[in-house]
Amino acid sequence: MKSLAHAELAHLLVMLGVVMLVGRLFGELLRRFNQPAVVGELIAGIVLGPTLFGKIAPDTFNDLFRGDSLSFIAFDGVVKISVILLLFIAGLEVEMHLIMKQGKKALVTSMGGLIIPFAIGFWLPWQYPHWFGQTGTSPLLFSLFLGTALSISALPVIARTLMDLKIFKTNVGMLIISSAMVDDFLGWLIFSVILGMMGENVSFSGIVINAGYTLAFAILMITLGKRIFNLILPKINQYFSWPGGIMGVTIALAFFAAALTEHLGIHAIFGAFIMGVSLGESEHMNAKVREIIHVFVTNIFAPVFFVSIGLKVSFTEHFNPVLCLLVLVLAMAGKLIGCTLAARSSGYPWSESLVVGFGMNARGAMEIILASLALQAGLIREDMFVALVIMALVTSMTSGPMMRWILKLTGSDLLQPEGSTGSA
Repeated sequence: MKSLAHAELAHLLVMLGVVMLVGRLFGELLRRFNQPAVVGELIAGIVLGPTLFGKIAPDTFNDLFRGDSLSFIAFDGVVKISVILLLFIAGLEVEMHLIMKQGKKALVTSMGGLIIPFAIGFWLPWQYPHWFGQTGTSPLLFSLFLGTALSISALPVIARTLMDLKIFKTNVGMLIISSAMVDDFLGWLIFSVILGMMGENVSFSGIVINAGYTLAFAILMITLGKRIFNLILPKINQYFSWPGGIMGVTIALAFFAAALTEHLGIHAIFGAFIMGVSLGESEHMNAKVREIIHVFVTNIFAPVFFVSIGLKVSFTEHFNPVLCLLVLVLAMAGKLIGCTLAARSSGYPWSESLVVGFGMNARGAMEIILASLALQAGLIREDMFVALVIMALVTSMTSGPMMRWILKLTGSDLLQPEGSTGSA
């Protein structure tokens, strides 16, 4: 079995050290400006990547971050593990009981935030592929992907924004977070099917089988899986050290689920995501354990992934202002129209419906993960990748300020607490 030579191991460690340190520095800097750390980590990647460092010192950049030695392969493996763990903690944040509690309103709002953006994202590239410059890609696959990309939200960013505005526990706050959970769940399911459709010998029956595997795995994990974990987790809490025991077992389960879905032809990230949903539903997976796992992943693995985004492409060479503006307008229009009208149809006044629309508009880390996987799979090109990353950043950074502005403009009393009669 091949192993890293001394020089390759040293190279890998230097890469990881540089990426984590610079990512942390920029993340902390952006936090001081009330922005998510992920924004700083992306900027760190752009600074370290071909956009800036690669221009200033191309030889040093290539020696450090480009090549085909085992150290680069090992680094790519760490990045893939980071993605799997990020989707795992995203799954832990999905609370099915909260979705059920919101009932019809959450379903209507989530469908508005899914169907309308998906229809816009699918129809336009299908009818006008030259607008998006994806002539070398399957029109069907690209249209399905863009529809999914415009539909997905970012649970961590949304939750943080709602907490900052102190409306997380209000009726509208609960509606936004539960609707975003549904959108993310369905969006990742659809994207997993799209990745399974890629290949030279893909048939209609193969697509149906892949979709069936995906749906069956999700249903099995959320139903039977939840019951099994309710039996297993108390034993782990009783006989294993805390919190190391529960952390080690749950992350191992995420890897097993990722391996299974990868083997079935579904992407590994979906297995980790569904495992997170299933474990998060267990009554024995308490908030403290979730917080510890979240802190571990977001502070160790998240910087590696998000900094690596900027190492992949030059954001100046592949910046297409027209395409960036088109993607941003379509993304914002789809979510704002779909979610605002859906919330209004559920009985909320226009001001609160707009708050729902802007709350659901944040894309953040999940959008960037989606774009990164699509670029790696050859589904999109670099200019579309850059446009999607910029869209994710703009929507995440403007969501909170726009919600605050609407609340102040309308003189809102920050709605009514959960459990009250709610808005008329």
